[in-house]
Amino acid sequence: MNIIDVDSKIIEIRGTKVLLDSDVASLYGVQTKEVNQAVKNNQDKFPDGYIITVNKNEKCELVKNFDQFNSLKHSYVQIK
Repeated sequence: MNIIDVDSKIIEIRGTKVLLDSDVASLYGVQTKEVNQAVKNNQDKFPDGYIITVNKNEKCELVKNFDQFNSLKHSYVQIK
């Protein structure tokens, strides 16, 4: 059994502690696209503010400041 340190995956965005979709997927042993599809298909099951989308500037700050986000460098991000 692999023990995952969830605390090390938590980051703060806009004053809110969050886990990235890729980290949630890793915790559940699924692909990120499966987590996103589940959220998209079940939006009514999540309270307002439970899911946030980072904007382009926030994504750039994450990549610049945290090595763990290098994989996001060239990823698509929805801007809201």
